[in-house]
Amino acid sequence: MDKNKAIKNLDNVIKKIEFARLNVSDHHIVQIVAVSKYSTSKDISILYEAGQRAFGENKVQDLKQKQEELNDLPISWHFIGTLQKNKINNLIDLNPTLMHSLDNLDLAKELDKKLKIKNKKMNCLLQINSANEDSKSGVNPQEAVEIYNEIKEKYKNIILKGVMSIGAHSEDKKLIEDSFKSTKNIFDNCNDAKICSMGMSSDFETAILNGSNMVRVGRSLFN
Repeated sequence: MDKNKAIKNLDNVIKKIEFARLNVSDHHIVQIVAVSKYSTSKDISILYEAGQRAFGENKVQDLKQKQEELNDLPISWHFIGTLQKNKINNLIDLNPTLMHSLDNLDLAKELDKKLKIKNKKMNCLLQINSANEDSKSGVNPQEAVEIYNEIKEKYKNIILKGVMSIGAHSEDKKLIEDSFKSTKNIFDNCNDAKICSMGMSSDFETAILNGSNMVRVGRSLFN
């Protein structure tokens, strides 16, 4: 990917976000996390030069490698993949800006325990399976607010910043909207939640119209 292509891709995404955002409110701010899991460090640096600052990786080892290769750039690194318990210590050592995929209480307990040992804290989002799909990770929407409060109360080394979900895997726009509305409703009922991370390349405009303030965009930026 060359710089002109990167600038064009980023401009296109920003225009679409602006249009959706202004339909919600002049004051509605949306952050872009560029999903770089299929991209090279060179592509990331080109997109960084074009103005993108936050990048998300799915695998701990890929995040480590790209952090090392791009350690001269002050990138805001996000971890957006499923976290295996045997990789928790490795992730803690990488100090991500935000971990998007805290998807069950067992993981929260283990993460908090290991953070405590290392005397560290981590910003996290509670992942919600708002589409109720077996193929997706995340807590049950009916239990989400209760689990959110339990993590905040019990696990002091985890700093919950809000919620995350993936839209329904469907061609039916109403199903996708309903899954976003469910997450936004949970977000509104979680004390002090600041981030509602919903929407990817295929559906980020719909997500923003339904309350998302952080989108995870890969294909639209890196193609």
